[in-house]
Amino acid sequence: MTETAGMFIGRGWAFPMGVSPSGGADMVSGDEEIVQAIHLILGTDPGERPMRPEFGCAIRDYVFGSGDASAMGAVSHEVRRALDRWEPRIVVDDVTAARLPRQPEVLHIEITYRLCHTNSRRNLVFPFYAIPAHHDTIPFPAISLQRDHDAPA
Repeated sequence: MTETAGMFIGRGWAFPMGVSPSGGADMVSGDEEIVQAIHLILGTDPGERPMRPEFGCAIRDYVFGSGDASAMGAVSHEVRRALDRWEPRIVVDDVTAARLPRQPEVLHIEITYRLCHTNSRRNLVFPFYAIPAHHDTIPFPAISLQRDHDAPA
């Protein structure tokens, strides 16, 4: 990577945050920094960040959608809108979303984009888990609701 390209992409904290071997914040740069930024944008719900409430992507609004072509088109549009707004270092060429029959709980979002500084194409598949993979049930204790006859009605 050229020095100019590296300056354009920048350097940032790794996500999820970690500690480097030297004891400082774990940092990323280059293409990995952009990939992590895309994951951060798509994994953040609008309103989740108090100081920047518009930040993120509203794909969770479609979790309980029908999964038909119209819903997948809406998801693709929302992903493109969020990336166009929040990641200026890329140009989004195409976004497709689909639920695979063998994994209906996972929404596969395929993003084709170009890096602005080199015009090179990249492809990223973002698996969005609409339903947790493990359907473990949490045992709740039986609750007996009884009215306190001495309390006012």
